[in-house]
Amino acid sequence: MTDLERHASEYVDEAKAAVESVTAAELADELEHGDVTVVDVREDRERWGDGAISGSVHAARGTIEYSADPESKYYVEGFDPAKRYVCHCGGGARGAMAAARLQEMGYRDVAYLEGGFSAWRDAGYEVEETGVPDSFR
Repeated sequence: MTDLERHASEYVDEAKAAVESVTAAELADELEHGDVTVVDVREDRERWGDGAISGSVHAARGTIEYSADPESKYYVEGFDPAKRYVCHCGGGARGAMAAARLQEMGYRDVAYLEGGFSAWRDAGYEVEETGVPDSFR
């Protein structure tokens, strides 16, 4: 096996150092008192199997750049660089990388959820069942 120039963990560490992090309790407070959009960057099957943070927007990590770019045909209506976003995945790494990428794109008020969806669920916060859409059955 060939040695890599950089490892995945280095990208995660770099992303975590570049963007703000919030705890599950801090995100719950923001959702209750602030104007924040939660961006779920997990894959579809993760959402279907585990549920989602109520009201979250889904934009998988592999497509976040397209979802957040108004010039992309895959743009998700409502993404706005002037708004507040907190990204999350299952455990924190992909959420941090997605938040860092949004920041690089010009989104200035972004963060990632420490511990991801697992931390949210383990803290006992509300989880919305998403289920498998009929189009995938």
